Amino acid sequence: MPPPSDIVKVAIEWPGAFPKLMEIDQKKPLSAIIKEVCEGWSLGNHENFALQNADSTNFYITEKNRNDIKNGSILRLTTSPSQTAAQLHERIQSSSMDAKLEALKDLANSSRDVTFAQEFINLDGISLLTQMVESGTERYQKLQKIMKPCFGDLLSFTLTAFVELMDHGIVSWDTFSVAFIKKIAGYVNKSAMDTAVLQRSLAILESMVLNSQDLYQKVAQEITIGQLIPHLQGTDQDIQTYTIAVINALFLKAPEEKRQEMAHILAQKQLRSIILSNVIRSPKAINDEMAHQLYVLQVLTFNLLEDRMMTKMDPQDQAQRDIIFELRRIAFDVECEPNNSGSIEKRKSMYTRDYKKLGFINHVNPAVDFTQIPPGMLALDNMLYFARHHQDSYIRIVLENSSREDKHECPFGRSSIELTKMLCEILKVGELPSENCHDFHPMFFTHDRSFEEFFCICIQLLNKTWKEMRATSEDFNKVMQVVREQIMRALTQKPNSLDQLKSRLQNLSYTEILKIRQSERMNQEDFQSRPILELREKIQPEIMELIKQQRLNRLCDGTCFRKISSRRRQDKFWYCRLSPNHKVLHYGDLEESPQGEVPHDSLQDKLPVADIKSVVTGKDCPHMKEKGALKQNKEVLELAFSILYESDEYLNFIAPDKHEYCVWTDGLNALLGKEMTSEFTKSDMDTLLSMEMKLRLLDLENIQIPEAPPPIPKEPSNYDFVYDCN
Repeated sequence: MPPPSDIVKVAIEWPGAFPKLMEIDQKKPLSAIIKEVCEGWSLGNHENFALQNADSTNFYITEKNRNDIKNGSILRLTTSPSQTAAQLHERIQSSSMDAKLEALKDLANSSRDVTFAQEFINLDGISLLTQMVESGTERYQKLQKIMKPCFGDLLSFTLTAFVELMDHGIVSWDTFSVAFIKKIAGYVNKSAMDTAVLQRSLAILESMVLNSQDLYQKVAQEITIGQLIPHLQGTDQDIQTYTIAVINALFLKAPEEKRQEMAHILAQKQLRSIILSNVIRSPKAINDEMAHQLYVLQVLTFNLLEDRMMTKMDPQDQAQRDIIFELRRIAFDVECEPNNSGSIEKRKSMYTRDYKKLGFINHVNPAVDFTQIPPGMLALDNMLYFARHHQDSYIRIVLENSSREDKHECPFGRSSIELTKMLCEILKVGELPSENCHDFHPMFFTHDRSFEEFFCICIQLLNKTWKEMRATSEDFNKVMQVVREQIMRALTQKPNSLDQLKSRLQNLSYTEILKIRQSERMNQEDFQSRPILELREKIQPEIMELIKQQRLNRLCDGTCFRKISSRRRQDKFWYCRLSPNHKVLHYGDLEESPQGEVPHDSLQDKLPVADIKSVVTGKDCPHMKEKGALKQNKEVLELAFSILYESDEYLNFIAPDKHEYCVWTDGLNALLGKEMTSEFTKSDMDTLLSMEMKLRLLDLENIQIPEAPPPIPKEPSNYDFVYDCN
């Protein structure tokens, strides 16, 4: 007979004694179990003891997490969290350097446990650590020359403990003094600083900036970009990652009016070229966290274009109109005519003719073309950059098109405006960076004006594609669709430089795009006849049932979800899976991302499917209603869903990617008897239907299927030919 589910068999250790094997009854209060263990070793004052996991975590067993104990676990009897916290609080104030160092090391290790952290914080432990950083370490700075390693370790463990304690979100970041910030900033500003201290200091500064607008102001006064740049020139990728994270945080929290100023400073300090040579082109492979920080920097840099993208041109502004005159002058090499040369009507006629050649929609007043937002003034900026920095290509495109027939000319002005708008959509200009993405493009770090250069390459591609398609003005939208496809396909190959992008685009000619489209269509034939449509309708429920079973099977396999926090480098994971009988969801926290499936018995929390009331997505999710710098962006919203159950209870998810999001929302809706409506279901339905149709129609290949069924023949005059079985 199997043992009761509430009984867990464990081994319990106590220093100096043999481990004790015992059965824990999960129905009993934890204090009663601890009392029983203490009595077994003749220990009094059982309230001063606690149980903790005897693994690398050393986490305390509490009423909240006791269900995580598995059969065969090894536990340790130890002093209670409150007593341990009090002892460490006293030990870290020791006058002995060695004792202090050992205590801080223990504190840094223990602070990862939220139970201990709460007790230590209750003793005003955070204030003690900040005081030690502000003034307590001053006494030892004189001894740095003789005791430098010891001093570095002392400070490193102090800051590690501080970071771990703050990561639990128990204490607000707004409570710290300017003296503390100055001290942390001082460690970052020093040229020769212990690596561990520098790493923790950078992490603290990033968290301060991201979690408090008030602290952002104070940190921004203490840290300059010039002081951060040297940390990127080393070889330690962790330090480089933390440094870029601090720069990104300062960028993200800066008021709009200060962002352009900060970008100017970054340009002066040659941040881009330093990152290119020391990070992107470094022999070391770029890890996911570094890729994420580079992606964030890329997004924030492109977001500087948003202001120009959303600024309409003022047709009355002479300075803005002068830019259009400059485009005309460069294209046609027109000398500045004196004011009295020719009549006003003659000059207007000449301008109108030239503006038509330049491809503007409004030939009389091209300024009107730039009143559409987006792309607003950004399109005019791109055109002027192209005309000045790639003058030969600009003149060739304009003159080439002005010499064609009216219907075949590629309108440079209109094309530039639509292309700029398209590039802003592709690069998501104006959107906040995603918390999960690390999709950075190395080529954008190879040039100070990478967006403008990107535009210059693409406008030449557009002109080339226009010619290859032999397009007319009616085909404008078709050409833009092909150009978008060419750009998207080239970007997915992640070119390392702008020259590499050019060569990739060169290989993606219109003819090549047609071939790719044709090959993709080979497996997606369009069956439009009525008999085929009827067959599709008949097969569809079978396919939908197949998709439903696949979704439920995937839920039974389970998925690892990441808990989003302000500090990505210490990712926390949890796992959720459906029981094989489709009646219970099993879930629980994990220490690290699992390799393969996690068994049901290791996931102690349960949620019966019968208790689920509804599934909500996006902005309706409880965890998406919280305010956060990186939580409210579009991409995270698209991956969020929640299960609502009982009165106010809910289980919040953020899917690792769009595929998992679709699988889980479909599967949960299927469990609740609702329709599966995700994009993924639609795509699967199309693919499976197409395959099933082809299989069923295999014998009819090259046979024309009639629109109407063949006529039923007349009844025979007699049935004498029927064989009588009797």
